[in-house]
Amino acid sequence: MKRYFLHSAFLFIIFSINATAQEQIKIQDKYTAHNKGKFFVSWGGNRDSYTKSDVTFRGKDYNFTIDNMVAHDKPKGWHVDYINPARMTIPQTNFRMGYFINDHYSIAIGVDHMKYVMTQEQTANLTGTIAANTPYDGVYNNTPTVMTEAFLMYEHTDGLNYVNTEFSRHDDISSLFKIGNTDKIQVNLTEGVGVGLLYPKTNTTLLGKPRHDDFHVSGYGTSLKAGLNITFLKHFYVQGELKGGYINMQDIRTTQSTEDSASQDFFFFQRIIAFGGIFKI
Repeated sequence: MKRYFLHSAFLFIIFSINATAQEQIKIQDKYTAHNKGKFFVSWGGNRDSYTKSDVTFRGKDYNFTIDNMVAHDKPKGWHVDYINPARMTIPQTNFRMGYFINDHYSIAIGVDHMKYVMTQEQTANLTGTIAANTPYDGVYNNTPTVMTEAFLMYEHTDGLNYVNTEFSRHDDISSLFKIGNTDKIQVNLTEGVGVGLLYPKTNTTLLGKPRHDDFHVSGYGTSLKAGLNITFLKHFYVQGELKGGYINMQDIRTTQSTEDSASQDFFFFQRIIAFGGIFKI
């Protein structure tokens, strides 16, 4: 009887160890257990907010600064244009493509296609001179001036393009939501830092000059972000992000003449929802 008991206990211990090992192997074999070597790509939309900005306009016969210009974004809302290949650049969008260099860190490139529109008819203080043979000629010294369409229309609407690279960290927090099988659903926390160039298409009408609307590398930007990623069925995800940053543009094209330019800097804040896929090649 004693020998039978010992034999049974031995078999039970071996079975328990084997079951535990098999469970550990299953966990290790989960596609979502490791990220190293995976690629990801995403597409989404954003809403944007901007701080007030001092904007300086320079030309052959004018040099003036608008103090604390107010601007806003130009949302499209939920619209089929986000997935229409012929019209995908019309809404405010975010594209990103990246690679996991290890389980927790990734590097990515992308374009944040924001839109920046000066609020028309606002009153702002003007400082500088205008001698362009226009009704607005004169010397301004912190002079309140209405931003009429005849005086100035100013927007980066195709758009305020922040072409950037990001370095991000990713952490699986599925256990906080008591999710056991992360291959079915996984929750990740992500944070990152970015840097890049501003390549806006600036739409401007200034002092009655012909409208100008062209792409031009105008400056640089930096950004920080934090987001929550929910991955479904190993390969598909939705990600919400909050991103803030600084933009400095010292060479903005404003008219058809290369002698004319503008400069400004400001902070921005994005709210982003993106949909994407993650895979290995």
